[in-house]
Amino acid sequence: MAGLGARLGPGRRLLVLSTLGFCLMLQASAKRPPKTPPCPPSCSCTRDTAFCVDSKAVPKNLPSEVISLTLVNAAFSEIQDGAFSHLPLLQFLLLNSNKFTLIGDNAFTGLSHLQYLFVENNDIWALSKFTFRGLKSLTHLSLANNNLQTLPRDIFRPLDILSDLDLRGNALNCDCKVKWLVEWLAHTNTTVAPIYCASPPRFQEHKVQDLPLREFDCITTDFVLYQTLSFPAVSAEPFLYSSDLYLALAQPGASACTVLKWDYVERQLRDYDRIPAPSAVHCKPMVVDGQLYVVVAQLFGGSYIYHWDPNTTRFTKLQDIDPQRVRKPNDLEAFRIDGDWYFAVADSSKAGATSLYRWHQNGFYSHQALHAWHRDTDLEFVDGEGKPRLIVSSSSQAPVIYQWSRSQKQFVVQGEVTQVPDAQAVKHFRAGRDSYLCLSRYIGDSKILRWEGTRFSEVQALPSRGSLALQPFLVGGHRYLALGSDFSFTQIYQWDEGRQKFVRFQELAVQAPRAFCYMPAGDAQLLLAPSFKGQTLVYRHVVVDLSA
Repeated sequence: MAGLGARLGPGRRLLVLSTLGFCLMLQASAKRPPKTPPCPPSCSCTRDTAFCVDSKAVPKNLPSEVISLTLVNAAFSEIQDGAFSHLPLLQFLLLNSNKFTLIGDNAFTGLSHLQYLFVENNDIWALSKFTFRGLKSLTHLSLANNNLQTLPRDIFRPLDILSDLDLRGNALNCDCKVKWLVEWLAHTNTTVAPIYCASPPRFQEHKVQDLPLREFDCITTDFVLYQTLSFPAVSAEPFLYSSDLYLALAQPGASACTVLKWDYVERQLRDYDRIPAPSAVHCKPMVVDGQLYVVVAQLFGGSYIYHWDPNTTRFTKLQDIDPQRVRKPNDLEAFRIDGDWYFAVADSSKAGATSLYRWHQNGFYSHQALHAWHRDTDLEFVDGEGKPRLIVSSSSQAPVIYQWSRSQKQFVVQGEVTQVPDAQAVKHFRAGRDSYLCLSRYIGDSKILRWEGTRFSEVQALPSRGSLALQPFLVGGHRYLALGSDFSFTQIYQWDEGRQKFVRFQELAVQAPRAFCYMPAGDAQLLLAPSFKGQTLVYRHVVVDLSA
């Protein structure tokens, strides 16, 4: 039938199709005695066929024995659900040369005997995936010369015995929504006349049947709001303890370090416990030799270390942190070097010093004063190439890089990151063989730097007025950077491997974030955004197949 349409013009094609319907009528009418059937004024009828022109709706008072119906130049534009259900014996339906723009879901319901359906030379621009549901006997379908730009996935799945399909004359947009059609054409036994792409420009005039599947880049990702924690927070630290997943949040407004537990059944974070902390700025959990400790850093009233007692199922204070050393803590970093546990506290006061503490037998003890009187803002531990390093950012000078000396069992100054005169936060990531630093600035652009063997060089500047927090993180094979601001929404950037740069990906409605935290929770990949001004938001990373 597709080949026949290629050789005949629209007028002769309409005559041939009508003749085919008439022949089907003759086959059936030969078995029954003639009888004058009812017929609407806009139609010409025999017992088994109806040919209707200028009808204002699908005629309802046709004989139920009709097996062939033709509608031409109809005075309506939509075919409603169940429009032909009163003609259950219909085998041939020709709807060519009308002004139909819409075919409703289940428009052909009840037509289990329909074999031929032609909807050509109309203005149909979209179809539902359920348009052809129930047409189990359909063998020939033509949608030629409409305004279809795409087709719903698996729209032809209900047509079990379809032998001929004509989609020519439609302005198909060969994007991800058409990928399924390319796959279907490669495997179907249905004869399909050649169809061509109208867009995008790179596929224009290309035959759909010949499009390579590798040209369709249809997998994208998204961050969607997953859970709202109805309180402000300034830090978030996930941790595993006794095979369970927890989250420690510093909440100065609630005078507590709040510990939440991940509920694997409900797939939500639930309240678990609280540690009193009137001015907490960071709550750092550490699991040392199977024991859980939480370092509570406070702006006022001293900082402390708490221990989880599994017998009493509560946190108890283990020790104080020397207030003469740690006066105004701003960040905590915990790490392990050569089997020993340490934590470092960045001190942002004029008179304090960033300090290193080491675990020994039953407590943490002062090990080294690192960086005095420089208003330090953030710490980042980097363990690469067997050389542990600690990078200290400051609001009053360029970030300083310390390298661990195994002979002295201390950090020694290695150099400065001179490209950035001040930084609020410092983080690192690796991409391939290269190491990068991300530095946020409150005034001025945030910077992405790459290590060149002896020094860092700038590879990118990101607009970030008012930024106090940023965080690179990896989800599956996707690398992102979350960059916050006190004056605008949070920006999510995605790493472009080809350009070796971050490109803007998504905006999240998070204002004044003080940290970002990536937390895998079973099959849920979560990004937490503690906010100083509003609620703490939990986003879920989802993979989206645009061809679905």
